[in-house]
Amino acid sequence: MTYTHVIVEADGGSRGNPGPAAYGALVRDPATGEVIAQDGKTLGIATNNVAEYSGLIAGLELAAEYAPEASIEVRMDSKLVIEQMAGRWKIKHPDMKPLATKAQSLAPFGTEWTWVPRAQNSAADALANNALDGIPIPIKPEPVTAKVVVPKEPSDLQKALQGWGAQVDPPTQLIFLRHGETPYTAEKRFSGSTGENPGLSDTGRSQAAAAAEYLALQGGVDAIVTSPLLRTRQTAEVVATRLGLELTVDDGWVECSFGDWDGHTFAEVQQKWPDQLSAWLETTTVAPPGGESFDTCARRARSARDGLLTRYPGKTVVVVTHVTPIKLMVRSVLQAPMASIFRMELRPATLTEIHWYADGLASLRSFNVVP
Repeated sequence: MTYTHVIVEADGGSRGNPGPAAYGALVRDPATGEVIAQDGKTLGIATNNVAEYSGLIAGLELAAEYAPEASIEVRMDSKLVIEQMAGRWKIKHPDMKPLATKAQSLAPFGTEWTWVPRAQNSAADALANNALDGIPIPIKPEPVTAKVVVPKEPSDLQKALQGWGAQVDPPTQLIFLRHGETPYTAEKRFSGSTGENPGLSDTGRSQAAAAAEYLALQGGVDAIVTSPLLRTRQTAEVVATRLGLELTVDDGWVECSFGDWDGHTFAEVQQKWPDQLSAWLETTTVAPPGGESFDTCARRARSARDGLLTRYPGKTVVVVTHVTPIKLMVRSVLQAPMASIFRMELRPATLTEIHWYADGLASLRSFNVVP
């Protein structure tokens, strides 16, 4: 069976820290809850952190073997491992660096890193304990019909209603700025993260300056983050200079890759790749030839957003990015179907503001504002 997306659950533990250690890992089909493959082994004498990283590596190796074409979400109850792998925490201990490097080499681009409470990682924990107790662990477990256990939380309606009341903590305010116009923008060509890397046109530079002036008048910006592509870097540099702030580059905010279609107009793609275009328009799980699906881009952007919420709680951050990541953020806040991104239009150098609160509420404050 071919899987398009799987969940890796991993854990590790040491009875003594350091002491006799083992790890447990499994790969799960999120659609059915079925465990596709699992593993658990002893490590001799090791620390908890070494055991946890070993479990992560084992889980990623299982995913590569049993679901090689799938995108991955990793779920662990180790805050340390998740934050380090997501790039939000530095890896200081020398024993962890080679393990983290190996795990990073196994994780496909766009892997999502999710911390879960210990109770939601019980399957991997049980595998680790079974290994320590000498209980055999079959790689392919007996089929189960149980669904993945998810945390019970307020419904979307309950969260939305909370927004009518007073919030205790200030929200993290993300102001998304689409880059200014490029020659590709003016000609309505696909312009993703592959192929040529066009810079701003004269019109685009004027638009960037207008956006910078608008943000300066609004005030209160704490940080500026940008996609690494030339058009976003050039737009962000104008804003950073006007606001007197340093610029941080984050690969997570890069545009979706359109692969072989980059540089072509819609009409050209329709003529050269009619079947692939039809499939792409039918579902966001399909990628252009040599490119990236919108679903994959959404997971990457969500991880980048989570990184900002962790690094800048209660702050105001300008994120200079591209049309697709911005539309995906708006869609997620509105809980709209993925197909809704085809019904949104964003002009160059426009601003979209979203507030995220500590209780999980997110609210769309503005969309496609022309400075």
